[in-house]
Amino acid sequence: MRSFHLAFSLIFLSLVACQQIQENGLPMAVGLALSSPAAKTGCTKLVATNIIFQSADGGQTWHDISAGLPEGLQAQRFFASDDGLFLGAENGVYRSSTTAVTPVWDKEISLNPHSNIVSAGQAGVFAVNYSGGFFQKLYNTDIWMPMFTDFEEHSIHSVFEAKDGALFIGCENGLFKSADGGKTWKHVVEDGWVIHIVESNGVLLCTNQGGILRSTDGGGHWDLVISEGGVGIAVEVIEGGFAAITYNTESETRRVRTSTDGGKTWQVIDAGLPPSMLIASIKQVGKYFLCGHPDGIFRSADNGKSWELLKPSIGKKVFNLSVSENVVYAVAMDGGC
Repeated sequence: MRSFHLAFSLIFLSLVACQQIQENGLPMAVGLALSSPAAKTGCTKLVATNIIFQSADGGQTWHDISAGLPEGLQAQRFFASDDGLFLGAENGVYRSSTTAVTPVWDKEISLNPHSNIVSAGQAGVFAVNYSGGFFQKLYNTDIWMPMFTDFEEHSIHSVFEAKDGALFIGCENGLFKSADGGKTWKHVVEDGWVIHIVESNGVLLCTNQGGILRSTDGGGHWDLVISEGGVGIAVEVIEGGFAAITYNTESETRRVRTSTDGGKTWQVIDAGLPPSMLIASIKQVGKYFLCGHPDGIFRSADNGKSWELLKPSIGKKVFNLSVSENVVYAVAMDGGC
């Protein structure tokens, strides 16, 4: 009789675990091995795959580090820092240590469940809800502090902190700047949305609805430096300058360019890439340029004169790339956004 009750209990626990996996993507209850009677229920642990990959050799080889994330997770933003790997998704932010041999992903449950925009700040990592609501995780702590509670704009795309401490918030209604730690804000770009912002050697660049904008006075005033009829897709800091991706309405493709004079002039480096409307990202790792393309991940060893395909795409996903300490992370996202 005791054996009957034990077997029944194990089967019941297994059924509960199965339901948790299907509904929440939670790991199977500890102690229910496949060799146990619970295995006969047909419940198997779902392992996430093909969400995020890692390369430590300049993109030559890739390791899938998705295990531990919910199966079928729709990734939206990714950020790598000394404080960890942060993956923004439709249901929140997931974090893993950068020092773990095999990343272990934990959901940041103290955040608003819809927070998915992550970026770096001098004091810690920012997490933002698109509809408003800002948090900052202090470095070397697990504390997320509410920030900018008086900021009234919504449709938030990004938060950026410049080297001089100035703060910028990019949103659907342009770009806002604060020089006093977020107490007051000035509307510095009013024409079109702003998403990505970077800084190098006193020059700021941002993506805008009209193309790529540039500022040399700390973000007080901005000039359009790349305008091809379409929007700005990405801006990146590279060795000796910047890289950018924009949409060209005449060719109906996204174009990839670099600048070595602080963003004043730009050179096309995409002649060897298959033309596409969905090129997502451009990064530099050592002597290589890496490009996230609908066909997969391409690499150039000659500053964009020629490109080789290193990793094919997965279905209709496009890899968005991120680099930290010469380690490259590739996140499969819908449509290259």
